[in-house]
Amino acid sequence: MSIPLSLEGKVALISGGSRGIGAATVRLFTAAGAKVVFSYRSAARQAEALAKECGDEVCHAVASDLNSPEAARSLVAEAVKHFGRLDILVANHGVWPVEDIPIERMSDEQWRSTLTINLDAVFGLVKHAVAQMKSHTRGQGAAGHIVLISSTSGQRGEAFHCDYSASKGALISMVKGLSTELASAGIYVNSVAPGWVDTDMSAEALQDPKSGEEIRRTIPMGRVGTPEEIAGPVLFLCSEYASFITGEVFNVNGGAVLVG
Repeated sequence: MSIPLSLEGKVALISGGSRGIGAATVRLFTAAGAKVVFSYRSAARQAEALAKECGDEVCHAVASDLNSPEAARSLVAEAVKHFGRLDILVANHGVWPVEDIPIERMSDEQWRSTLTINLDAVFGLVKHAVAQMKSHTRGQGAAGHIVLISSTSGQRGEAFHCDYSASKGALISMVKGLSTELASAGIYVNSVAPGWVDTDMSAEALQDPKSGEEIRRTIPMGRVGTPEEIAGPVLFLCSEYASFITGEVFNVNGGAVLVG
């Protein structure tokens, strides 16, 4: 017996969707029947290829530098304009400054940039997505699903990356507060928290012989995750099989969060 995780008839917005976890989620969502709008900042060639691969009739790429709540408002508006509604938001975009920076040397500019992209823009996406979700459902069950991509770093911290940890920890707090605020409106709010994943963002650290070995040693499963292994739980949380789950931090990190 086959039990599919279907998103048939749903419209999703996925930020940071051209590569890595975002691209894997775009592929999985379109395969599950959803129409998807995804954003990208600079990877135009990859974004265009991904939209073509998934099918232009169900997948639309939008260039967006998500560095403010206003930029987020424009992205939500574009998604609604293109497919007529919005049922799912996956806030996946983000930055992780690769260099280890002690707190006393971290610049004000780096702190503001990380928080602006990783937190302020997510606030804007959620704010305007919720308004859309509430507008098209009136007491008809689930009005929408929101999944914020956090991190193990947002739960246990990360030395020399306090800006990143603060931003990801804030997303987890947003999930906890919003899940209770929006439950009566039929909007589910959850987080998926990856650890180390084989993406462009982490490539430099993973490919370095010293840091790569140290990273893998901290993961009980002995390896880093793949983008597809993160996308699967995101799909589940947006499906009918997660109909009694909200406010959850779904750890997908090979057990790493347990030993930090």
